[in-house]
Amino acid sequence: MDITIQPHTFWGNVRIPASKSHTIRQLLIAGFADGASKINFPLDSLDARSCLSICKNLGVQVEETLTKSGQIESWTVHGINGADGLKQPINNPLLDVGNSGTTLFLALAMASLGSTPLSFTGDRQIERRSALPLLQALSALGITVSSNTHGCVPITVCGPWKGGKCSLSCPTSQYLSAILLAAPLAEKGVITEIDVPLLNEKPYIEMTLSYLHSQGVKLTHTEEFSNFVIEGGHRYKPLNNAVPADFSSAAFPACAALVSKGKVTLQGLDPADFQGDKEFFNIIASMGAGVKWGKKETNGKPEYEVSVWYKGDLHGGAFDLNDTPDLLPVVSIVAAFSSGETRLYNVAHARIKETDRIACMAAELGKIGVTCRELPDGLIITGSTPHGGKIDGGDDHRIVMAFAAAACGASAPLTIQTAEAADVTYPGFLDLLKLN
Repeated sequence: MDITIQPHTFWGNVRIPASKSHTIRQLLIAGFADGASKINFPLDSLDARSCLSICKNLGVQVEETLTKSGQIESWTVHGINGADGLKQPINNPLLDVGNSGTTLFLALAMASLGSTPLSFTGDRQIERRSALPLLQALSALGITVSSNTHGCVPITVCGPWKGGKCSLSCPTSQYLSAILLAAPLAEKGVITEIDVPLLNEKPYIEMTLSYLHSQGVKLTHTEEFSNFVIEGGHRYKPLNNAVPADFSSAAFPACAALVSKGKVTLQGLDPADFQGDKEFFNIIASMGAGVKWGKKETNGKPEYEVSVWYKGDLHGGAFDLNDTPDLLPVVSIVAAFSSGETRLYNVAHARIKETDRIACMAAELGKIGVTCRELPDGLIITGSTPHGGKIDGGDDHRIVMAFAAAACGASAPLTIQTAEAADVTYPGFLDLLKLN
């Protein structure tokens, strides 16, 4: 689907949707728990629905409650009680993760706990995303694995989990989160030790650990997350949580307001959350944006909000995005509207997302008149006045949303191809921009 967005000043109040990372972790923990969990105000997106479909196919029962306006109020999730409940899929022999890499990696490890072979597939982008380091680690822990030669789907795993020691290099933190979520559910007495010679995206590991600590999981780790030791024999307890709002999604309406010289107030974000992408607000503040956090009462409960506005010319800077690779597309757009050079570095792992986001951003920014030089681990962007035209979103939700935000401040209309990809994490975002 192509979408054309006219230049206009973006402003208003925007309630940010729930976090994809939190939603998928809560779904998997609840799906493998002993009892019924309630997940309140989850993200309703294509990626979240993919994870929900996997859970249901594994025998997890889910009841959906809607608000009066038809939005999801909660999922009641009846867990299968760990590896004991893993059986052959009940709907389809292949567990289809759609476009969700997070679901693929995390669910792979959870599925490997049982003695039933379980097979995973996905869309054409997932077919190119390698799980090889994760599969090698699972194999070292006693799991039988098979995949194509590059570690891509179709992938089959079969336990049981025998434990022991593995080495796991993590260009994406999802590999490590997968092992951390599964290892506590191994049999009692099974110890899993993980050496981690490389770890990107550390805040997501802090997020995963926060769930494990709340579950009373016994584990130890080094301060720098280079080694973990996890005891088996745990059973996940039911959850009753609201899903936090998503900082990754919040960056896009904030960017749209900033590059179009407008103002937006983003509601529902929690500055104390573990999400690394909250760093976006520090980045744009350092580039000259107005950023102000506030707190108010909503339905008798305290709630944070953050306002972002254009307060004068923006300027470039140098930013290490190792912890926050998902910010590369949107920070690239802010840089395109800023004076001077912006260097984004230490983010080579942005090349192994839904697209090679470094190459894609360089190519597409060039189409709208922005000088951009690729580095092995990032980009150097020289700010200008981006013009309109047509860009290819590459079926990548973050590329699509970044250029949709750019369209608000461009000098002429901008057409974005594969715009439907935005629904992967932020349904309604394109309508939000067009209707503003």
